[in-house]
Amino acid sequence: MAFKEAELPFPSPSLSPTRWWSKDTVAIVTGSNKGIGFALVKRLAQMGVSVVLTARDMKRGSKAVEALRSQGLLLVHFFCLDVSDPASITTFVSWFSLHFPALDILVNNAGVSFKEIHENSVEHAETVMKTNFYGAKLLTEALLPMFRRSSQYSSRILNITSRLGSINKVRNRVIKEMLEREDVRVEEIEGMVSKFLEDVKSGRWESEGWPALWTDYAVSKLALNTYSRVLAKRYRGRGLSVNCFCPGFTQTSMTRGKGTHSADEAAEFGANLALLPPQHLPTGNFFLMGSTTPTTNTTTNNNNLISIFNSKL
Repeated sequence: MAFKEAELPFPSPSLSPTRWWSKDTVAIVTGSNKGIGFALVKRLAQMGVSVVLTARDMKRGSKAVEALRSQGLLLVHFFCLDVSDPASITTFVSWFSLHFPALDILVNNAGVSFKEIHENSVEHAETVMKTNFYGAKLLTEALLPMFRRSSQYSSRILNITSRLGSINKVRNRVIKEMLEREDVRVEEIEGMVSKFLEDVKSGRWESEGWPALWTDYAVSKLALNTYSRVLAKRYRGRGLSVNCFCPGFTQTSMTRGKGTHSADEAAEFGANLALLPPQHLPTGNFFLMGSTTPTTNTTTNNNNLISIFNSKL
């Protein structure tokens, strides 16, 4: 995955002359009681989409929904979901199928990291993989039959990920070559994750060529990015797009409040990507948000210069 600045091939949905969505359009945003997830729910609801906010904790999730509804955002719904727990995913999907006729947008935002910014530890590697990769994968697969199939409007999956999960961060030649193959299989991705966890248990993870920065988090996003590429290829031309979005160094609890831009600014771009007009909707793309110097494709928001970098997964 190479990053390059590119002209955006689409207008902002809010500026588009044709609005393809309505209050009957349904989105799910995982891990959304705070941070980027909460801001994404808020922005999508502001734009008139019905949104399901999910959180592991009932109290925190209910409080988040109440906060949004107090602002007049009545199209927000809540149900508990722990993506690291397959039983929780099953319960959630059953609830969703009873309350909604179809799904239009899935934003896999739920993710964990247990490190300080300048720290690298793999103590919680298994939990990180369960949540960041397997959680998104299992939920996506459980919801695939629920996506609305329309010849006019494509359903879409937006995976919130990280450039730390770029293939060029991998120093293990065999793994790198496997990930770069066009025909890489899901089983091979899962095999890579299993090998990493084995290396962690045996204490070899530092010498086996894994990404050097935030290693367990990076491997989880590497797996998610590659899985997204496989899924995008599988459903190309079949009414479902799959893209990844790296919000960059965003001010959230994961970064201890440090960052170059706010969760609301990241969510503005994330919502725009999720609501792209069908004629401008790509699949298999990786979008990176970051601060930059002024260029013709830079969007200014609250005097912060923000740009989107677009490349194929």
